[in-house]
Amino acid sequence: MTKAAVLASLKEIGLVPVLRAESVDKALALAEAIAAGGVTVLEITMTVPGAIQVMRKLAEQRPDILIGAGTVLDAETARACILEGAKFVVSPALNVKTIEMCHRYSIAALPGALTPTEVVNAWQAGADVVKIFPASAMGGAKYLSSLKAPLPQVEMIPTGGVSLDTAKSFLDAGAFALGVGADLVNTKAMAEGKPEVVTESAKKYLAIVKEYQAGKK
Repeated sequence: MTKAAVLASLKEIGLVPVLRAESVDKALALAEAIAAGGVTVLEITMTVPGAIQVMRKLAEQRPDILIGAGTVLDAETARACILEGAKFVVSPALNVKTIEMCHRYSIAALPGALTPTEVVNAWQAGADVVKIFPASAMGGAKYLSSLKAPLPQVEMIPTGGVSLDTAKSFLDAGAFALGVGADLVNTKAMAEGKPEVVTESAKKYLAIVKEYQAGKK
């Protein structure tokens, strides 16, 4: 899958669930519950114990899922994730060597930024999409809209503060896609043996994105 195809898929699905879990098995169960709702993009964060193993297993068992690596802080970690099947690499901040590593393998680089200066620096360093994090700390969708006004050419994925209630406002503000955390990746529901709660939430998010996209045509 080419980098262009990966970016096109991210935009089409419009959601990047940020998967955090306490173990490999719990991460895989969450991945299955999210995918059952039609959301076939996942960002496996490096804070998950055995995150590399999760990527390897998903790459083998669920080739239909577009796997990304999250909370990647350095180029060495990025390379390890890429070799295990990650098709995009997400960071909470800007690390230029990580972007360079992604370019070496023609993998989409999504570094994190918050201020206008950080966003521009990330874009100039070669980011394919800039992760705006934590978006909620700066006012949410209104802040994203404020960033997009002078920087319409920069693709942005807001993360932090995205919920079923705020999803449309972030899309209206110009989000490339939505980074969704605990509101979708519901570890509490999984612990209670209710994966259907996660699946239903995924369906609701997807419906919001599809409705928005249909209105743009």
